[in-house]
Amino acid sequence: MPIAINGSGTITGISVGGIPDGTVDTDVLAANAVTFAKIGTTEQGQLCKAWVNFNGTGTVAIRASYNVSSITDVGVGEYRVNLTTSMSDANYSAVLSMQPTVSNNGSDTFVDNASTASIVSLIHYEDGTRRDSNLVSVAIFR
Repeated sequence: MPIAINGSGTITGISVGGIPDGTVDTDVLAANAVTFAKIGTTEQGQLCKAWVNFNGTGTVAIRASYNVSSITDVGVGEYRVNLTTSMSDANYSAVLSMQPTVSNNGSDTFVDNASTASIVSLIHYEDGTRRDSNLVSVAIFR
């Protein structure tokens, strides 16, 4: 039987995930897409668990994010990224990027030892001085 999609979005002529050959509703496939994405396998560990892009000057503000509930301006050049869903522990990898504000060299960013399973603490230095950054990006892998 050839595979066909009718006007109501129903696929016929295939067998998917134990559903017998016949009619498979595309809405059911979409709803179960996560099931078909190898959850619990090695591939899951390669996915970014949280990320954020925010303005770290003046009133700090998130531009875009995933699994980040908020950010906290702790002080000059120091921020906390608060996760919506915590990691299983604090043994994750945080990849950081901050835009220099006074020079294009001597800019260093660190994850502070105050990081926990639910908070990533960041400190930004430029030329040995703590400084805020216009563009802060953080990606977390676990």
